[in-house]
Amino acid sequence: MLSLGAALGFTGALAPTGAAWSWAPSGSIAGTGAGVDPQWVWDDELDRIMANILDSKQVPAVNKAYGTWVNNNDPVPAGLPPELRAFLQQSTRLPSWADVTKLRRAADYNRRKDTYFFVIYGIGGGIMSTVIPREAKSVYWSQGGADMQDRAAKTFTFGYDQAELGGYEPNGQFLVTANKTRTVHAAVRHLLPQMPQWRAVADERVPISNHDILVTFHSTGTFAHKKLTEWGAAGSAADQEAFLHSWQVALHLLGVRDEYIPATWADAHAQSGQILTPILNPTYEGRELAEVLLGLTAQVDLGVTRGFLNEFVRYMLGDQVGDWLHLRRDYAAKALIRTAWPTYIGFREGTVRIMPVTYYMFDQFIRALAMAFLNKGKDGKTTPITVPDGNRPTGS
Repeated sequence: MLSLGAALGFTGALAPTGAAWSWAPSGSIAGTGAGVDPQWVWDDELDRIMANILDSKQVPAVNKAYGTWVNNNDPVPAGLPPELRAFLQQSTRLPSWADVTKLRRAADYNRRKDTYFFVIYGIGGGIMSTVIPREAKSVYWSQGGADMQDRAAKTFTFGYDQAELGGYEPNGQFLVTANKTRTVHAAVRHLLPQMPQWRAVADERVPISNHDILVTFHSTGTFAHKKLTEWGAAGSAADQEAFLHSWQVALHLLGVRDEYIPATWADAHAQSGQILTPILNPTYEGRELAEVLLGLTAQVDLGVTRGFLNEFVRYMLGDQVGDWLHLRRDYAAKALIRTAWPTYIGFREGTVRIMPVTYYMFDQFIRALAMAFLNKGKDGKTTPITVPDGNRPTGS
């Protein structure tokens, strides 16, 4: 498990932060496991392959080949380096335990709840990522951190392809998108440890471990389930189970071992309470990223003020996070959101019969949020995922 660190020449790995790993593998989809802390688990075979590709300057060839590889039933491009092509031919497929019926139900669930997900993932999970120290530092110092609109658009592509009707089926695109993302993670694991600025602030020697990917899942999928439940909009038990299943398959496709993937939402929330909630904290990098993300959102004609955006972040994540990110208060917007948003939810869910006067404002706000990062709001197409060939340019 430490072979990647050894291969990169690290003579002593830093001790992981936070409480010792104690989440039981009996709560995973595998039902059993070694119980090894996922902070010490990466993606050894793919990491080695991508390190060789980076060191031999083959990234342009990889990205050119990726441009022709879109749908799940597309053959893995012949133009890829042979080792990577062989790996992707094995990994770009559903695991044996995947349930296609549940995945189809999850896609329909995402379609019915997409209005909420734009807010939860964009204003909630997107900004929460900036107070996850490891994620904020890794994103900021990586190549994508210098162009956050492009970085956010690629993240949106992952979520869009996952939620798309038929996304996991032959004519869908998520199996390809997830594997492209997995290779990007492996590239970043090789690149960031070479950057002095990242090493100076990081508390890990190799980024994006299985633990780090699980943390990101909890700041998106588990957070979404929590918010939908709080809002009375989570749907039936079968809907919720299908939604979790789509994330279980996504985590597997990203290289997370099955012994770490929660089997139920109760298991997911228990894991989140151990590895996400205790680690939230402000950082210089996180404040910078949050300001950029909120600034990008404000550039789109949302019909709302920056104060409204600040207060929506506070509504979603709490005042402590808002204070950490130095988000200026707008008490009029606060009052509006805290009274009108629940009514908006109630109307959409059928518990409020009369359309609230704020309905159109919230509806347009959500639609604009989606377009803010959908290929930079230009032509309604998602942004292609490409492998980076360096870190954040110095001085940017």
